Amino acid sequence: MAVNIQSVGVIGAGQMGNGIAHVCALAGFSVLLNDLSADRIKAGMATINGNMARQVGKKAISEDDRKSALGRIKPAEKYDALSGCDLVIETATEKEDVKRKIFSDVCASLKSDAILATNTSSISITRLASSTDRPERFIGIHFMNPVPLMELVELIRGIATDDATFESSKAFVSKLGKTIAVSEDFPAFIVNRILLPMINEAIYTLYEGVGNVEAIDTAMRLGAHHPMGPLELADFIGLDTCLSVMQVLHEGLADSKYRPCPLLVKYVEAGWLGRKTQRGFYDYRGEKPVPTR
Repeated sequence: MAVNIQSVGVIGAGQMGNGIAHVCALAGFSVLLNDLSADRIKAGMATINGNMARQVGKKAISEDDRKSALGRIKPAEKYDALSGCDLVIETATEKEDVKRKIFSDVCASLKSDAILATNTSSISITRLASSTDRPERFIGIHFMNPVPLMELVELIRGIATDDATFESSKAFVSKLGKTIAVSEDFPAFIVNRILLPMINEAIYTLYEGVGNVEAIDTAMRLGAHHPMGPLELADFIGLDTCLSVMQVLHEGLADSKYRPCPLLVKYVEAGWLGRKTQRGFYDYRGEKPVPTR
């Protein structure tokens, strides 16, 4: 039976999690935000507040909208607090073992008809569902970053996902005012299956000395009309996430064209993960970003 989703739990208050909580609260859902510590939840709430204030400044929403939406988001330090949720969305780091542990731990706290969803950008929905007690009520709801601005959500059914879960999830995403693209459960789905190999190829272009960072990004911005160059975009996504997705593609499809560029591996090993660590293909520590190659 389809669930009428009214309350949403979000596991992870980072970049994706706070964005999902933000759009859910603005759409009228009551939201419980969970993370490993109270500090992380607090930081997520502060980001939401700041992003909504920006929307007010741009006249995208009213001050009343902001206040009432913020009032709909509550911290949930323990999984038990999610017991009343109709839908729980996991937005943890793109590592399968981390996600599987969350699912096996959280299931005991959820009501039997609650839908469990993952925001994974690349990992098999069928495989993740197998670590839960409700594979038929499990689905991939993949939001794009930054969530408040991006119009698309990918919906991915696992082999066991039932029709009621799919229909409830579709209705939920529509209420958020987002457009749905339905993807089959293949590595990296649609957007990242196309986008990440392009970014990886841009890194190979840099690695092989075909062009420097600036030349590559300028070429794609002005020559292909991309709003952001591929290396700038990689820094925005996080180079660790880019590498994780390429590894999933390479392992899942066993095709050498998905081999992660050695330069991407080197940057991740150095801890230069892009904007979040202040260094990636650009150095963000000064007045304006400076290419690192």
